Amino acid sequence: MDSDHRENGDSTHNHVSKKPKLSAFISEEEIRREFSHHQHGIARINNGSFGSCPTSIIAAQKEWQLRFLQQPDDFYFNHLRKGLLESRTVVKELINADSVDEVSLIDNATTAAAIVLQQIGRAFAQGKFQKGDAVVMLHCAFQSVKKSIQAYVTQSGGSVIEVQLTFPLNSKEEIVSEFRKGLEKGKSNGRHVRLAIIDHITSMPCVVVPVAELVKICRQEGVDQVFVDAAHAIGSVPVDVKEIGADFYVSNLHKWFFCPPSVAFLYCRNSPLSSEVHHPVVSHEYGNGLAIESSWIGTRDYSSQLVIPSVLEFVNRFEDGIEGIMTRNHDNVVQMGEMLAKSWGTNLGAPPDMCASMIMVGLPSRLCITSEKDTERLRSYLRVHHGIEVPLHYQAPTDVQCAPRDKDGLITGYARISHQVYNSFDDYFKFRDAINQLVEQRRTCKMLFTE
Repeated sequence: MDSDHRENGDSTHNHVSKKPKLSAFISEEEIRREFSHHQHGIARINNGSFGSCPTSIIAAQKEWQLRFLQQPDDFYFNHLRKGLLESRTVVKELINADSVDEVSLIDNATTAAAIVLQQIGRAFAQGKFQKGDAVVMLHCAFQSVKKSIQAYVTQSGGSVIEVQLTFPLNSKEEIVSEFRKGLEKGKSNGRHVRLAIIDHITSMPCVVVPVAELVKICRQEGVDQVFVDAAHAIGSVPVDVKEIGADFYVSNLHKWFFCPPSVAFLYCRNSPLSSEVHHPVVSHEYGNGLAIESSWIGTRDYSSQLVIPSVLEFVNRFEDGIEGIMTRNHDNVVQMGEMLAKSWGTNLGAPPDMCASMIMVGLPSRLCITSEKDTERLRSYLRVHHGIEVPLHYQAPTDVQCAPRDKDGLITGYARISHQVYNSFDDYFKFRDAINQLVEQRRTCKMLFTE
């Protein structure tokens, strides 16, 4: 390995502390200043979609951008590689990876899906896998993951098994049971399951999945590779990749870890498979390992990757660091979810211990939500007329007898509320009151106008 590659990959003498060292923690006023660039008057209870970036991190990002613009050659030869190595080292410590070489910085979870599924598709195309061998995934997997399977796997001869999960969920055992059935189906007729894709936290509807248990089941059932799509995980739940045991694990750093968009890490467990995994954008670094390939994909803005050490400093300004933030976000989102469900006479989509920093809350049946178009209309109405940003979900009842109900009928709509450090309880009270007003006025979704 030449000196450039050692610079990117050797971090044996680096150690990053996850615990805060400050004697005085960040104040509420300082938190407000850090997010003062947020549009005023908006109840922003949708951190899960795009995340949030503090003012101090935006300033740090601008410094990196300016350093490149001032002297690009010096930046490339003397600062970029060292900066990326430092960022990867921070991530390596946060997720308990064995080596920094197992950590690649990429744009987002969608890029990771392309990386993992391209090598699966190549294996089918090269005849390493048999036609009809399966990829098993949860039915609520992110749409870009499903499209990547379509683009790389099914066109090469692979089959797809979608594990159907019920919603609302009552226990982790329901997920485990259905996942086992999916693996059995994937192995039927002499087929092999070549890849299992498991969400750590599903997006919509959202629920925390017992990912370590499912990975263990995959190992017992002879699944070749396991890819954990954990787009919402880092900064929202504890992540220990050795404990989880997957071959691949991706999480966005711009959702719940305060980085500017867009940046994610992809953990690839060191194995003979490692040399077959490549970044989809090919540069002169091709063949030097995914971490090095990802560190240079041509001239572009790498600043969102370079600020990761600054983000760690930011989260360590809070009591108990990132662990404290996760705990407070969970406790607050559960409290607000329960408040909304009580006010509307509805239900939560999953038990609190299956929620992280997001929770699903049933909407009143009198809104008459009967399609995704209804949820889109209601979401736009709330944004335009009440300054509320919240994603909504239509859940068609599969079993009318067992489906959740309020006093007026079946509950078919859910809101996914998030809590991040900048949120106040007033954001959720505003949402509560807007929905209650619609119910009192006997207005259904089809009666709403957003113009």
